[in-house]
Amino acid sequence: MSVRPPRNYYAAAFKREVGMLSRVADSLYWMGRYLERAEHTARLLNVELQLWLDQSPELGAGRWRFLLDALRAPAGSGPVDPTRLLNTLVFSRTNHSSIVSSIASARENLRHVREQCSTRMWEQLNRLYLDVMGRRPEEEWILKSQDFFLFALEGAYLFHGITDATMSHGEGWQFIQLGRYVERADTLTTLLETHFHRVGTVNENPVEGSDYLEWVGLLGSCVALEAYCKAHTAEIRPVRVAEFLLLNPEFPHSIRFAIDRVNAALHLIGDLTQRSSKLPTRIAGRLRAQLSFSQIDEILAEGIHTYLQGVREECDTIHSSIHDIYFDYSIEAELAS
Repeated sequence: MSVRPPRNYYAAAFKREVGMLSRVADSLYWMGRYLERAEHTARLLNVELQLWLDQSPELGAGRWRFLLDALRAPAGSGPVDPTRLLNTLVFSRTNHSSIVSSIASARENLRHVREQCSTRMWEQLNRLYLDVMGRRPEEEWILKSQDFFLFALEGAYLFHGITDATMSHGEGWQFIQLGRYVERADTLTTLLETHFHRVGTVNENPVEGSDYLEWVGLLGSCVALEAYCKAHTAEIRPVRVAEFLLLNPEFPHSIRFAIDRVNAALHLIGDLTQRSSKLPTRIAGRLRAQLSFSQIDEILAEGIHTYLQGVREECDTIHSSIHDIYFDYSIEAELAS
């Protein structure tokens, strides 16, 4: 004769099921973030290294300081040793944001949830991991660094293509996209803040000389040079660059595009989990509306640093609320709701 299990039986089963799902979501989210971080770092290093090789030692030293700030890396004191810095940002396992560490962390997170991904996804990320782990920071490495950066970038692009083609676009896929675009919005905002702080004024006048390289470097760091030139010609005007990288709804490495994708992923996840009214969805929707209706002249009048700081703070809040709502929430509160 069957009997109804006690109430705490259902509570325990719910805790086991929800705990498992939250761990899967957490791993997929962080896998997306770490791989995007590796891609962003590789792209910045590749662009900055090429510009550094074309400049005088005095200007080159300034580029390394800019890079440290843009990647939020510890600056230390005294002159920057480019070789040591590159080794730290590329190979260091103690630096959790280095390219090697980020790819290793992405792989480890995917390893925990291999049953949620396709075999091709795992094979590609594992192949990328094994290749970067096999590289060594030899003295002549810096002369061949572009090949390494391009390999890392193409490996990340290939992984995302395989993911889109072989994984069901359900809740798990949405958490990968969420992590990817939260990271992109955060890193792009930091990069733009650092650049605008360095160059000072943002105006309509075309830039020339060494200033031209600064703005070309920014566009290159966002994979945006070709797209910008197609939209505005090769004449670099700071206000147009700012508008393009902040507010363009169609370019994948603009802040608005990233926030649009964050908002879309949160809405779909919210519908699937019946949490569409929770805090992260509301914050992302508010930030998306702000970026959608902002005009570049209004942003410049307010102060572009203030505007970007506000966007970055909202991104931090979105991340924190995602963690609280989907990864580390109270089981008791869910049972009571």
